Amino acid sequence: MITLAVCSAKGGVGKTSVVLGLASAALARGTSTLVVDLDPQADATSGLDVTAQRAHDVAAVLTSPKRRVAEDAVAPSGWVDDHPGLLDVVSGSADSARRDTPDADEEELKALRRALRKLDDHDLAILDTPPSLNGLTRSAWRAADAVLVVSDASRFSVAAVDRTLREVRSLRSGPSVVGIVVNRFTQRSGEQRFRFEELRGLFGDLVLDPLPDRVSVPQSQGAGVPLHALKTRTARTLAAQFDSLLDRVLETARGTAGSF
Repeated sequence: MITLAVCSAKGGVGKTSVVLGLASAALARGTSTLVVDLDPQADATSGLDVTAQRAHDVAAVLTSPKRRVAEDAVAPSGWVDDHPGLLDVVSGSADSARRDTPDADEEELKALRRALRKLDDHDLAILDTPPSLNGLTRSAWRAADAVLVVSDASRFSVAAVDRTLREVRSLRSGPSVVGIVVNRFTQRSGEQRFRFEELRGLFGDLVLDPLPDRVSVPQSQGAGVPLHALKTRTARTLAAQFDSLLDRVLETARGTAGSF
């Protein structure tokens, strides 16, 4: 199983929307996927239309990363009612916030990796992290083969991206960096174009093609369906970008996790 951590050091960049877009791309190609919702706000759980009640959630898994607990926390996404196992979710929980501290010890940080070893019957795991670089995000990094950094094109984006990359690269045997994706990008905004070029000047080829700000994203989330299910031209264009982004994720992670 290839494991991707999607992270950001600042809020409001649409990180969970990127997670949902990647999950939609994986579903469209029939890639069995597990989304682990580490964000205490649990927006990915809601966006993936999880309604099934399970005995445990992600907070319980982090507290007790045993096989029974981990397996009992997995629920199907409402996107795939007729295809069980194709897209599953370890549901988010407000209780996980208690583990999102800057001084989490090494045993706490390894709990997620131990749990995911017991949930290896999917091809891909996508870890949605909180908009911080504390315990939950660091747990995801230790469990991941690759990291995708989500940013926006704003004044504060450079410092947030730089801090994230430095933290990831400081890890011994840490995950590979897929790249930096600028989300909700508006081409007609001179300020956003300036900030995007600033990021590209500092981080070079790590800065991927930006994801545009499109109404199809809230439309798909409001309808509780994957982006790839929408038939509008803008939705199809954005879905194709997520297909390419998923290709980049898998290509980068193969070097760490082996063949996919």
